[in-house]
Formats: sequence, C-alpha cells, structure tokens
Amino acid sequence: MYILECSDGSYYTGSTIDLDKRLKEHQDGRGANHTKKRLPVELLYVEEYLSIATAFEREKQIQGWSRAKKEALVGGKLDDLPELDECKNQTNFKYYKKKK
Repeated sequence: MYILECSDGSYYTGSTIDLDKRLKEHQDGRGANHTKKRLPVELLYVEEYLSIATAFEREKQIQGWSRAKKEALVGGKLDDLPELDECKNQTNFKYYKKKK
C-alpha cells in the first residue's frame, strides 16, 4: 500500500504487488486517471503486506481518511490518528456550541 503526492498537492492511495513497476506506470501516465492528470507524482509513504488483499483493504481504509489524517500518517505522527478519527460536524463535535 502506498501514498503518492501529485503535482497539484493532492494525494493518491494505491496498492500493488510490484511498487517499482507501479510507480513507473504512474510517472509514465499509465497509472490511475487521478495521477495521469497530475504528473509528476512523488512517493510519500509505503506499508508492506504479505497479502495483496490485506494491502487493498488498508488502501480502502486510508482512502476514506481526511487529508489531515493522511498527513499525520505520512509524517509519522501516529499518536495523532485517534484524535483525527473524530467527526467534527455540528451534530457530533463535542466542542460545538449552538448560537443563541
């Protein structure tokens, strides 16, 4: 499982059995639609798994994360991840105060 940063600053999360080959495909414009429109890309983060199925599950998990949570993972700030799980919209954010 890997995370790329695209030329526009967006992140792309993917999984593969051959990282070097997949990175070359991305750089050559033969990767995902998201990356081919935002070249060049830079590899930011990698996790290795024994099973591609497990890597794919992790990919899908991370794809659902906020940008802030992805940045904490990439930056090695693992202690920050649980806090970044919290929903902070008006109905769930614990510090939200209704206007009178």
